Amino acid sequence: MTHGMSATRAGTSGLAVASLVCGIIGLLFFNVILGPLAIIFGAVALRQSRGSGAGMAKAGITLGIVDLVIFTVLLVVAASSGGFSWYIGG
Repeated sequence: MTHGMSATRAGTSGLAVASLVCGIIGLLFFNVILGPLAIIFGAVALRQSRGSGAGMAKAGITLGIVDLVIFTVLLVVAASSGGFSWYIGG
């Protein structure tokens, strides 16, 4: 049956997976929100589990930091080019 397969996957921390997913999605969308979430989830996952999902948690933390760096670079580029302006018809 499939019960044996689900038992082998139960050792991975859900917070480590959440950290990795937030870090990956944050590279493209909402990096200012998902970056810190990836860092927080990864840090909590590292503290809670010793070994299971530690690699995913570390990768999530790294991607969260990269998310924040991307946001900072985009913010600096937008500020140096005069910011954003909205032009609506007329």
